[in-house]
Amino acid sequence: MSDTANVDIEAEHHPYFRPKDAATLLLIDRTGRVPKVLVGRRHDNVVFMPGKFVFPGGRVDKTDCRIPVAAPLPAGLEANLLQGRPLISRARARALAVCAIREACEETGLCLGRKVHGAAALDGPWAPFAQAGLLPDPSGLFLVARAITPPGRVRRFDTRFFTADASMIAHRVEGVIHPGAELVELVWVEIGSEPLAGLHQMTRQVLGELERRLASGPLRHDAQLPFFHVARGRMQMDLLSGTA
Repeated sequence: MSDTANVDIEAEHHPYFRPKDAATLLLIDRTGRVPKVLVGRRHDNVVFMPGKFVFPGGRVDKTDCRIPVAAPLPAGLEANLLQGRPLISRARARALAVCAIREACEETGLCLGRKVHGAAALDGPWAPFAQAGLLPDPSGLFLVARAITPPGRVRRFDTRFFTADASMIAHRVEGVIHPGAELVELVWVEIGSEPLAGLHQMTRQVLGELERRLASGPLRHDAQLPFFHVARGRMQMDLLSGTA
């Protein structure tokens, strides 16, 4: 996607693919004077964006729809996720938030959760939560933006960009980051610093939106949400009204 809101999109070279629901998590550390975000450097040998710094994220998994959580989605977050077309169900909104937590744990080893009774029943990608006696906790997530990959791309995603404070990290899985992994390094970097200059154009736009919101005070669910998508053959940005 372009880093401007109203530009011609590239020619369509591929048949139409329906976008897959996906989620990305921007973890922030606000303990210092300048907020920091967590980025991971991709392995040099991967096909997509080798050696680049990225935020953890990926497609919604079937387990995201049915996994128990430590707390429900805040009403404002759920309402924000239900905005924009194509419309989704409340269950899908919950799965998107849970997906962001799972992907962060799988790719970085950092688990956003809460100690609760019964967590030991989790397995598969959620095993690290069970081992730590946790359930995923989406109650501290905020939606920053939504973006749909333009038609004509081999891979298309309908991505919701979430953010959460680093204080929500309840457990760290050792050994996830290593020289042979998809992410070979994790770095907390100040917003606006050099490693962030090489991010994907759309991700930079989302990061800019997060920076703007952080500068205005505590994060709120009633902030306007940018929604990037193609309409009438052109990329545009709609502003969705945030919900308190």
